[in-house]
Amino acid sequence: MIQTAERLKTVEEYYFSKKLREVRQLVAEGRPIINMGIGSPDLDPSPEVVNTLQNVLGEFGAHQYQSYQGLPELREAMADFYQSKFGVSLDGLNEILPLMGSKEGIMHISLAFLNTGDKVLIPDPGYPTYTSVTKLVGAVPVKYDLTEANEWLPDLKALESQDLSKVKLMWISYPNMPTGATITHEKMLELVAFAKENRILLVNDNPYSFVLNEHPTSILQVEGAKEVALELNSLSKTFNMAGWRVGMVMGSERHINAVLKIKSNMDSGMFYGIQQGAVTALQSGDEWFKKLDAVYASRRQLMFDLVDKLNCTYDKNAAGMFVWAKLPEGSKSSEEFIDEVLYDNGVFIAPGTIFGSNGEGYIRFSLCVKEDKVKEAIDRF
Repeated sequence: MIQTAERLKTVEEYYFSKKLREVRQLVAEGRPIINMGIGSPDLDPSPEVVNTLQNVLGEFGAHQYQSYQGLPELREAMADFYQSKFGVSLDGLNEILPLMGSKEGIMHISLAFLNTGDKVLIPDPGYPTYTSVTKLVGAVPVKYDLTEANEWLPDLKALESQDLSKVKLMWISYPNMPTGATITHEKMLELVAFAKENRILLVNDNPYSFVLNEHPTSILQVEGAKEVALELNSLSKTFNMAGWRVGMVMGSERHINAVLKIKSNMDSGMFYGIQQGAVTALQSGDEWFKKLDAVYASRRQLMFDLVDKLNCTYDKNAAGMFVWAKLPEGSKSSEEFIDEVLYDNGVFIAPGTIFGSNGEGYIRFSLCVKEDKVKEAIDRF
């Protein structure tokens, strides 16, 4: 009998992969389940983006292998976007690498910079993939606490009191997933200084900057950040293009070339039509962002009504496409609570514990649900 690799013993199947099978089974049994668990945008990209994809399919070379580094015009569009939205100056030729979704960037960066036994600082709560990828490449995840009392920001004094000699990389994500917390320029300055002092690569995973967030931030806004920082971003949430799988990683030429060494051995470039559609998306005017926020703001207000029904508390000023809510005092555990709601009310909500132990006592609602479904959910309570 052929045995699987030892590395598979370090990780489990992704929570949503397992839980959604359970949800689908309930649907197959005739249960009208409303899914508020995952952040998969249900809105469409702009018509201009779709038209671009359709119109370039007949161009010469459109169906051939593409460059590992992406089309020059895509990299320039990404550079222009960062200059326009963040005031960050990037060399489109050397400081940006398009990705097939920013999630693959987590693996590429980890493979490029981590050796077996290196330690990685991972936020708790945080995106579970940081931990699973760290384990898959043979590195050691070291959780650091994010708490509501500290506004879901890293406690650098607490980190500095630890032995950081083997720490090679630190993951952050602002606007934060799952809490929606934002970050100030002063805190980013502190993080970059911390990374420099401890020779740690700081990676900001930044796909939620343009959803219900009046002040988008990038770690690369900090002077000198490129020396120690990379940033991941994505078109999935900003432009409703999750299934297109378009992301990017940005940083110094040296760091980007390291990631390219990994990426160029794992794929053969993004489909031409998708790249051209991405160019069009990145050139969208302010009206696009206003319309997107208007939809999510309306949904969020309804979602607040639902969360109020459950006697939970939340931050009305949080950014992103989720509502992170604290369960009332004396409630069941997060997972017991969401299972009760799933089976009694037919509403699927994500438990905070899938993002780490500090997620206990919290649940997360996705705004990727149409208003009539949110109203229906409210009625069910």
